[in-house]
Amino acid sequence: MSRSIVRQSKFRHVFGQAVKAEQGYDDIRVSKVTWDSSFCAVNPKFLAVIIESSGGGAFLVLPLSKSGRVDKNYPLVIGHSGPVLDIDWCPHDDNILASCSEDCTAMVWQIPDHALTRPLSDPVVVLEGHSKRVGIVTWHPTARNILLTAGSDNLIIIWNVGTGEPLLSMDDHPDLIYSISWNRNGSLFCTTCKDRRLRVCDPRKREVVAERLAPHEGIRPMRAIFTRDGNIFTTGFTRMSQRELGLWDPTNFEEPIALLELDTSNGVLLPYYDADTNLVYLCGKGDSSIRYFEITEEPPYVHYLSTFSSKEPQRGMGFMPKRGVDVSKCEIARLYKLLDKKCEPITMTVPRKSDLFQDDLYPDTAGPEPAMEAEEWLDGRDEDPILVSMRDGYVPPKSRELKVAKKNVLDSRPTTRRSMSTLETNSLPPQLLERLLEEIQNLKATVLSQEKRICDLENKLSQYTNGTA
Repeated sequence: MSRSIVRQSKFRHVFGQAVKAEQGYDDIRVSKVTWDSSFCAVNPKFLAVIIESSGGGAFLVLPLSKSGRVDKNYPLVIGHSGPVLDIDWCPHDDNILASCSEDCTAMVWQIPDHALTRPLSDPVVVLEGHSKRVGIVTWHPTARNILLTAGSDNLIIIWNVGTGEPLLSMDDHPDLIYSISWNRNGSLFCTTCKDRRLRVCDPRKREVVAERLAPHEGIRPMRAIFTRDGNIFTTGFTRMSQRELGLWDPTNFEEPIALLELDTSNGVLLPYYDADTNLVYLCGKGDSSIRYFEITEEPPYVHYLSTFSSKEPQRGMGFMPKRGVDVSKCEIARLYKLLDKKCEPITMTVPRKSDLFQDDLYPDTAGPEPAMEAEEWLDGRDEDPILVSMRDGYVPPKSRELKVAKKNVLDSRPTTRRSMSTLETNSLPPQLLERLLEEIQNLKATVLSQEKRICDLENKLSQYTNGTA
């Protein structure tokens, strides 16, 4: 008598669910540019979406709490002179966003905590080094201020945005680069290219340390991401144009760990990986479904879990960092699905009866503090992400202002500020104390008058914008 054995996994019953309509974001004109980017980036504070705009490139940045219908006159981020192709939030500062465009530049932006009241057109720093359009921008996972860009000139440049200067560049790719993914500690990255090769690169040695020709035999675009264990998960197409996924050991590219055919569809599969749970979510452009798989150490190594399906096809997708999920509802992932004119959050939940914190679902996750400075990484140091506990839920950190210096890297140590109540007033001469208090009062009055002037000017500006003046 045969008995089927069901694989044991706490993620077997993960289910996806779209939020209520009023918790989505409506009237967003999602970009129609022909580029296989996700068009969306999200973090625990903000949602950013690349949108259609005339006269250059623009993207929309909304506080997560600002759900519902988006006003057509809502201020945009409008610094690029060509269509924006990719955006990425800094993992170490939730107010810093990087963007790249067809205008051959990448830009870094400081987003204020409150909703924008006027269009943002002044980036913190402009990164100019590519001769053709820049299609990929991605932050280093553990080092402060390290940003990677890749362009249609087949060039990869690694920048220190704290100084606004390039640190390294690599020109080992003979054709268009499709995707780039850092490994967990940022010592290596993997790339997929139009020449059908999967490469593993060491940027500080400026060399390709491993490569594989045609991990998927089809000629359509591939995607690749590093997993927590150092393996590489890929998506691509077979010779018969069937979509396919694979798992590879970069130390032995001869045979795949796993290779699985999925279906026949034209859309490129964008993989989103959760290192804490070892789950990968596959979102095909033009699909109306999201498949998710678990990667394990037991055969067949990549296990299909389930599919979330909806009626409308997706134009792009954003993936929330683990710090932003709701632990009280056993939510292990949240994706932001872009439709033609709206963005729809989708929650991935493990059903549990208990209301207590589920330790097995939420191991310590990568926190917002960088593990090292840019110079330390450049000198050869490697560090895993600094982990934080999920037990108390997410508490948003105070925003830090990004400063660009030509020689000094950002120093985020705040200066100590003592209030008048902590001063030993007995040690000050009465006349000096009186002068200090008078000067403080004068400064406060000046600040208040300037704030009133700013409010008046903003009101006049909004009147002119709305045509009521």
